[in-house]
Amino acid sequence: MKGFDFVRAQTPADASARAAEKNVRLIAGGTLLVDLLRLDVERPDVVVDITRLPWNQVQDEGSTLRIGALVKNTDLAYHPLVTKKLPALGEALLSGASPQVRNLATTGGNLLQRTRCAYFRDALEPACNKRKPGSGCAALAGYSRMHAVLGGSEHCIAVHPSDMCVALAAFDAVVIVSGPRGERSIPLVDFHRLPGAAPERETLLEPGELVTHVHVPWAEVARRSAYVKVRDRASFAFALASAAAGLELEGQTIRAARVALGGVGTKPWRCRESEQNLVGKAPSRANFEQAAALALVGAKSTPYNQFKIELARRAIVRALERAAGTT
Repeated sequence: MKGFDFVRAQTPADASARAAEKNVRLIAGGTLLVDLLRLDVERPDVVVDITRLPWNQVQDEGSTLRIGALVKNTDLAYHPLVTKKLPALGEALLSGASPQVRNLATTGGNLLQRTRCAYFRDALEPACNKRKPGSGCAALAGYSRMHAVLGGSEHCIAVHPSDMCVALAAFDAVVIVSGPRGERSIPLVDFHRLPGAAPERETLLEPGELVTHVHVPWAEVARRSAYVKVRDRASFAFALASAAAGLELEGQTIRAARVALGGVGTKPWRCRESEQNLVGKAPSRANFEQAAALALVGAKSTPYNQFKIELARRAIVRALERAAGTT
C-alpha cells in the first residue's frame, strides 16, 4: 500500500475543495476504498474523511424521500418509510455484502462503488482500461463469467456491482451533487456512464463535486415492489443477475410498471421497453415473460456469461411475480 496523508473535512466546502485536487480520495465507511488501497489499485496522495458532514438523515419531504449521502445502508434498509413505501430498496440493500459491511457502508459510497472485475482489482494485470486507460481489456478475451451482457464496449465489459442502485434506477431516483459551481440534480439512470471509449470515467461527477443526497419520488408503483438477486451463495456474493420490479394494479390490470436489472449491465439497467409492454395487461406469468424478453434484446455475451441472458429474464419474471403477489 502506498503511503498517503489523512485529513478530516469539517465543512462541505472544505470537502469540495479537497475533492477538486489531484489524486485525492474521499472516505466515509471505507468498505471499498480500504480494499482497493490494500490491493494497490487505488494510490491516492490524500484521503479525506467526510463522516462529519451533515448528510446522515432520511426525510419525508411530502412527495419525495430524501436520503443523505452518509446514511448507512443498514439504517436505510430498515427505515420505516422504506419498508412501507419502497420495499424493493430495502430488499436490495439487505441482499448486499454482510451485516458488518452494511453497518458501515453509506448511500454515497454505494453509488460510487467500483467494479469487482478481477482484472481491474489485480494491480499486476497490465490490461485494464479502467485502471490504465488505453491498456486494453483483459476480460474481453479472458474469463468473463461475472461480466456484463448489456452496455459493454470494445474497451470494457466490467459489470456495475451495486444492488441499491438497481432499485433506485427502477423508481426514478435523482442524485443531488454539489460543487464549485453550485448544486445540480442528475437522474440516477444518467449518473453512471457507459464505458464507451473512456471506461475510467464512471460517473458524471466533475472535479470538486460531491454526492450530498438522493431523492426518490413517492409513487404508488413503488409500494408494490420487490428485488430478486441470483448469486453463487446466499451471503456476501455479487449478483449474477438481479431485478427490481414494481407494479401499480387496478383490479387485474397493470396501470404502471417499473423494471431494472443488475449484475448484467455496465451500469444499473432500466428496462423501459419492458415497463411499457406491461401497461394495460393482466399480471400473468405469460405477460411477465414477454416483458422480460424485451429487456435483453441487444444483449451481447461471451462464451462464459451467455447464461446470464436467460438468468436475467427469469429474475425479472420472479420479481414481477413477487410484486404482483402471485408467488
